[in-house]
Amino acid sequence: MAISKSGMLTLLSFLFLFISACSSSSTNKSFLQCFSSHLSPSNTTTDVILTKNSSQYSSILQSSIRNLRFLNASKPQYIVTPYYEAHIQAAIICSKEHHLNVRVRSGGHDYEGLSYISDVPFIIIDLFHIRSITVDIKNEYAWVGAGATLGELYYRISRLSNVHGFPAGSCPTVGVGGHISGGGFGTIFRKYGLAADNVIDAKMVDVNGNVLDRNSMGEDLFWAIRGGGGANFGVIFSWKLRLVRVPPTVTVFTIGRTLEQGASKLLHKWQTTAHKLHQDLFLHAVIGVTSTANSNGNNKTVQVSFDCLFLGKAEILLPLIQDGFPELGVARHDCQEMNWIQSVLYFAGYSITESVDVLLNRTTGSTQFFKAKSDYVNEPIPETGLQGLYKMLVEEDSSTLILTPYGGIMSQIRSWETPFPHRSGNLYGIQYTIGWEAEEETENHIGWMRRLYKYMEPYVSKSPRAAYFNYRDVDLGRNRKRNTSFAEASTWGLKYFKNNFKRLVRVKTSSDPHDFFWYEQSIPILR
Repeated sequence: MAISKSGMLTLLSFLFLFISACSSSSTNKSFLQCFSSHLSPSNTTTDVILTKNSSQYSSILQSSIRNLRFLNASKPQYIVTPYYEAHIQAAIICSKEHHLNVRVRSGGHDYEGLSYISDVPFIIIDLFHIRSITVDIKNEYAWVGAGATLGELYYRISRLSNVHGFPAGSCPTVGVGGHISGGGFGTIFRKYGLAADNVIDAKMVDVNGNVLDRNSMGEDLFWAIRGGGGANFGVIFSWKLRLVRVPPTVTVFTIGRTLEQGASKLLHKWQTTAHKLHQDLFLHAVIGVTSTANSNGNNKTVQVSFDCLFLGKAEILLPLIQDGFPELGVARHDCQEMNWIQSVLYFAGYSITESVDVLLNRTTGSTQFFKAKSDYVNEPIPETGLQGLYKMLVEEDSSTLILTPYGGIMSQIRSWETPFPHRSGNLYGIQYTIGWEAEEETENHIGWMRRLYKYMEPYVSKSPRAAYFNYRDVDLGRNRKRNTSFAEASTWGLKYFKNNFKRLVRVKTSSDPHDFFWYEQSIPILR
């Protein structure tokens, strides 16, 4: 019996789907068999590998997606949730065998989602089970699993000492792994440097499935993972961190002023002052939009909030701030004294009377669509430049700029000591952010952010226009293929790492010669 043309097409379509399903099933079985074969009989794979058919697949995948822009992006073939380094070793070996790209996630705060999305078949190694924290107060160090959050780290330190801390970021849900491997700064970095500057040792699995520590990886690779992006070189699963001393009493204050209250003059003075203040004194400026009632009928204005942390008592802070920045008008009643862990709560947006247990919460209170960018400023922005900035900001109610002062010890650490090069010569760094609620608004908001970034070009660092790696921005450039050249990758690499980019490329070429740990802004290899 003859088959019609339409019938033949239907049959061919059925055969294609059948073969594809069989192929997919075969691949699944093959990868799972490979994974199991690299583990000892006592090391089970139950709940370690999640396929797309697993009941927990979607909940685990979405649990650490912080940016809704990527909620419905490409999905991994598998999610590996290791408990031990053996699981990581098996995941890497079998991904190589089955030509799967690897993405590594600790907290999910990658601004462009590159720790959990990909344009090629891939797996996610999600480290959230590897978050044990061992604190040794006597010897002043801690071993921290890469899947732990900053909040969990701060909490564990505070349970054992009120005079120790760690110099990292103020967002408690950020994963330790990505934060440290990209640099990591916070409210005490002018005193103690970056998180990456305080790494003593690390443990990782390399491209060949070997477990390495500082001694076995060598000083070049150890240098590279402390600010150069750990996922370029392998899977770092544990960090040994140097704890730092904090006084039993610290002081905070927040003073906010609108443009109508003289905020612009204060901000202009802040630019020439904040980086010169005592290294125990951190004073950043947050610029946002607020409601107001004024004579011209405009109900929006710009507000600048000056937020301070001082490592000491108010009686010591006041003479310092009144001498260095008298225009701010800080008085004793503006200041609150507390201990260091309460200052962590304060800068995270919590009440200082709240239980520190809130730092153990790994999920954020709200998730939204957002876009961010970064800059570094070497010379004060003139008043005319600030006025243009304010005009742009009132176009977007949810826009925020965070200006972080440098100076202190950051000016003393040489730019090549770690891959993070933004040291001496910087007055402050800028983080630009904008958030929104509806997906259909995405194009407009991202367009506005790009216009703002373009507007700021004359006022920020040049040759290159520098950026902070942890504030990931694929607008700067991206690897389109695995064979991206050094010259092509330099469009973004020099912005993040300046001259350290060349050394990172050499280390990458040596440690991952076939570019297995490739992603859209991974360090390229020499060809």
